[in-house]
Amino acid sequence: MRLVMALLLMAGAARAEGERAGEFDYWVLAMSWSPTYCALEGRAEGSQQCDRPLGWILHGLWPQYHRGWPSYCPTGAAPPSRADTRAMADVMGTAGLAWHQWKKHGTCSGLSSEAYFATSRRAFDAVTRPEVLRRLDAPVRVPAAVIEEAFLEANPGLAPDMLTITCRDGRIQEARLCLSKALEPVPCGADVVRDCRATDALLDPVR
Repeated sequence: MRLVMALLLMAGAARAEGERAGEFDYWVLAMSWSPTYCALEGRAEGSQQCDRPLGWILHGLWPQYHRGWPSYCPTGAAPPSRADTRAMADVMGTAGLAWHQWKKHGTCSGLSSEAYFATSRRAFDAVTRPEVLRRLDAPVRVPAAVIEEAFLEANPGLAPDMLTITCRDGRIQEARLCLSKALEPVPCGADVVRDCRATDALLDPVR
């Protein structure tokens, strides 16, 4: 019984809900490869994101602890307006994603919705996304490590422990970069640095 309780406590520590806004250790900037989302679910759901030739999009800017992360925090900040979320669609794909990211992650930032979106855009714009990936004209299978290497080459200030590549259903899914509160690259925590180890992950081209 003690072992079971210990395991439950460890599992619960990985993620929290309702934590105090603004109390976190660093940011995780999550960037999604839009063709993967569209292939797996976006087109089936009729997402407007999939009507546009998008490559890496801003999935979100997530407050992170050194172990675990907060979500859905109580906050006195007013929710974003529809105009605010629509204004983020150019980098996030849809206004709906912007709203969801505010509700789940932005509320934990300690920022107003306007400041959270501005910070998210500034972090995303500071990353050089590898242009070579946008020039694909057909699906390819590559080691996930090649995608990481492309980001490291395009962003000389990054080190391997500051970036992780994730996969989903055998496809390249996301690039996640760890940033200080001042948006400077920092080493990721152990629960973030879990690179996809696939050697033949599918990467669809931008269409």
